[in-house]
Amino acid sequence: MAEEEIVVGSVVDGVVTGITRFGAFVLLPGGKTGLVHISEVADSYVNDIKEFVKEQDQVKVKILSYDGNQKIALSIRQAKPGASAVRPRSGGFSGGGHGRGPARPQNFEDRLARFMKESEDKQADLRRHHDSRRGGHRGRGEGSE
Repeated sequence: MAEEEIVVGSVVDGVVTGITRFGAFVLLPGGKTGLVHISEVADSYVNDIKEFVKEQDQVKVKILSYDGNQKIALSIRQAKPGASAVRPRSGGFSGGGHGRGPARPQNFEDRLARFMKESEDKQADLRRHHDSRRGGHRGRGEGSE
């Protein structure tokens, strides 16, 4: 089978092959795999990507970028007809229900605590990702001045 060309801006069918906390890997026609970042799964806030996609799901994705080598950025959200590249503001940490029942009003302290927890979780994810790219060891002393 001939390898299909990756065309930025095109919408193609793919199959979800893996799910992580930060996104979903999708197998594209031609055998290449791209990543749908969690922010490109839905127009609403996505806390758990598994609420939106499962492994082996058939999905339509828009190709956002391709570096010609390995990295292919994809979007499920932008592949929908009439979708915009600009994400609508959802109120973020306002304490809305995000589809999980009626929204209950929260006071400032509750909202602040939720915001702080989400921020700490995101920072921990970023640190893990950064450390894994550096070999997973901090302060080994190698290459230090």
